[in-house]
Amino acid sequence: QVQLAESGGGSVQVGGSLRLSCAPSKRPFSSSVYGWFRQPPGKEREFVALTRWRGGSEFYADFAKGRFTISRDNPTNMLYLQMNDLTAEDTAVYVCAVGCQYTSDQRAYDYWGQGTQVTVAS
Repeated sequence: QVQLAESGGGSVQVGGSLRLSCAPSKRPFSSSVYGWFRQPPGKEREFVALTRWRGGSEFYADFAKGRFTISRDNPTNMLYLQMNDLTAEDTAVYVCAVGCQYTSDQRAYDYWGQGTQVTVAS
């Protein structure tokens, strides 16, 4: 019932930055949990970051701490992932998801976007 559209991906050199966006088709409930996940080439999808829509309670995977920032904008209902100091290991398809449980377990998320490609070139 909820469609999610990611944007902002592209190619960047090592050490560069990108900001990804996720636009839901419906206004999120304040209790909704939004997460960013990624799937590197040839690997399984993994957790990146999550936040409650009402704010606060941001949580990050170890590799994202200190480099990535998850945020949201109420007037536009947009979810963002700011990524700094990118490395080749960050190359992946990044996808946003929404659920109702505060967890990094992707099995708990109900709706998923199609993803946006991020390529970090050395």
